[in-house]
Amino acid sequence: MTSEELAEFLRVPEATVRRYASRFGIPGRQIDREWRFSRTAVQDWLRGRSGKEILLSQAGVLEDDQEDLRELRNSIYRGRGRPETEENG
Repeated sequence: MTSEELAEFLRVPEATVRRYASRFGIPGRQIDREWRFSRTAVQDWLRGRSGKEILLSQAGVLEDDQEDLRELRNSIYRGRGRPETEENG
């Protein structure tokens, strides 16, 4: 959502949304001068969940990507010409 859409959703002025996003932790991202907000993250924020709790609840989304991430990591180290971990022995 944009800051304008979030202001409508929260029924507050858009300036309040921008102020809270930059100072008080409404979860969002600023891209250049524009703010973007996830409806789900904002709803979690309204329920009083901490940022850490929100991130942990969304971490399961990455679970399906583990094999892709493993292959990406392996290709990076292959390009570097060394293994990711070096065994001492």
